[in-house]
Amino acid sequence: MPARAVRAAIFFAATALASAGLTAVGPQAAAAPPGEKDVTAVLFEWRFDSVAKACTDSLGPAGYGYVQVSPPQEHVQGAQWWTSYQPVSYKIAGRLGDRAGFKAMVDTCHAAGVKVVVDSVINHMAGPADAGATFTGTGGSSYTKYSYPGLYSGADMDDCRASISNYQDRGNVQNCELVQLADLDTGEDYVRGRIAGYLNDLLSLGVDGLRIDAAKHMPAADLANIKSRLTNPGVYWKQEAIYGAGEAVSPGEYLGNGDVQEFRYARDLKRVFQSENLAYLKNFGEAWGYMPGGQAGVFVDNHDTERGGDTLTYKDGSAYTLASVFALAWPYGSPDVHSGYEWSDKDAGPPNGGTVNACYSDGWKCQHAWREISSMVGFRNAARGQSVGNWWDNGGDQIAFGRGTKAYVVINHEGSALTRTFQTSLPGGDYCDVQSGRTVTVGSGGQFTATVAAGTALALHTGARTCSGTPAGSAGASFGVNATTVPGQNVYVTGDRAELGGWNTGSALKLDPAAYPVWKLDVTLPAGTAFSYKYVRKDAAGNVTWESGANRSATVPASGKVTLSDTWRS
Repeated sequence: MPARAVRAAIFFAATALASAGLTAVGPQAAAAPPGEKDVTAVLFEWRFDSVAKACTDSLGPAGYGYVQVSPPQEHVQGAQWWTSYQPVSYKIAGRLGDRAGFKAMVDTCHAAGVKVVVDSVINHMAGPADAGATFTGTGGSSYTKYSYPGLYSGADMDDCRASISNYQDRGNVQNCELVQLADLDTGEDYVRGRIAGYLNDLLSLGVDGLRIDAAKHMPAADLANIKSRLTNPGVYWKQEAIYGAGEAVSPGEYLGNGDVQEFRYARDLKRVFQSENLAYLKNFGEAWGYMPGGQAGVFVDNHDTERGGDTLTYKDGSAYTLASVFALAWPYGSPDVHSGYEWSDKDAGPPNGGTVNACYSDGWKCQHAWREISSMVGFRNAARGQSVGNWWDNGGDQIAFGRGTKAYVVINHEGSALTRTFQTSLPGGDYCDVQSGRTVTVGSGGQFTATVAAGTALALHTGARTCSGTPAGSAGASFGVNATTVPGQNVYVTGDRAELGGWNTGSALKLDPAAYPVWKLDVTLPAGTAFSYKYVRKDAAGNVTWESGANRSATVPASGKVTLSDTWRS
């Protein structure tokens, strides 16, 4: 793509747009989704067939209510991720799959109990660097900037043909071009009709919700008119409108249309987790000046903010994971879980053109499937409608709180283990700590005593009274190794037991990177077993690198697990 298109990499990201200090634009928002399950997995740049598989294999079983897919419409050619956000037409003919694949994905996700939200780009059309040249989109359509045959011409664009330069000027924000992309005049009846036609086409294919990209750059009244033309005007509708202090356009203007993303939530979580105290989160939400929680779309990060650096990202290790645990445990807003891929080049498009052959391979991060995160979806579903109670903190980075009589969570963001007796409102009995898979017994008075390791959490809820999979409390080893990797690499363990792959690197067990740079895995082994083991790195091509030094050794205790806290030996 030409140089100007590269600048569009941060396209919807208001961050790159102006000195107003806006952070990148993001993915979704809309008032609390209908139904009991309000968590959305945002599978950023996943192909439709890969999304369908995830709905069946992980999203449905985990209890996600929604999956958000990247823009499906025909767009400019190019491998960069932001090409998906430069529409050429409203045909479903982009990098991520065709119309048949899209429909099959919707049907498969519905069968798994997961509703589908589409990231909808309706503020603008593509903006080639050379406005006089003719280009071809991913679906074969020819176009020039301001001319999209059969759809729009220059007369359908706003009169301002310059880039947005002043966020204190409403007209400049809503009538000029977002990173030089052709700005549609959404005040025109014809334009409103064509946009509504596209969205109605999506609804006809079974789509359950629409995320309105760059909503801030369209008057709220224009969006209200477009929404009124839909076959289902009450469709789940979330708008990306980024808050900027002192700006002419406020996110609150859009609440009359549906949910709005609360970007301050994610920015503040980063600040608190990196440089303040988690104890400050005791009244997190509307008391911090945020929009009403019932209409706030919240997230720890999204595809724009992770690249812009204004929120936590997968590169922040346990801080990112624990912030996600908190977001899913805390009742404010409807949470999105971003699930993307590793990147060093901010423009880089999805690995394999969006095909996810397996999580944690080829650079796919799959945050939605991390045990620490996915297990909290069920926690949130169980706690729905329950208020926060039994708050405890140490004045620093160790906090705990309950959700009525349904759930309780402990978060330890400090460098040492936390051991104490916690007071809950849970009914007495055994519970599964969904973070670790171990059984915790709550007494008749609602108390339990536990040790929570540094950089980890503990989470109990009434929907998980017993642990599935590896039996809670069974004998074995809890592996943990601090090991840095490069994109495409993963860390495995192998050893002299069949359960550890018998020193065969092809059968080695992959560790979970959710607390990166610490990689973890629990393995069941017979009580009293002495074993040897070692860690290896594997890259996408299958190349294996062993850590240096002698074999490590450990012994499983007579009951419970041996906990191993290792550091990779270079």
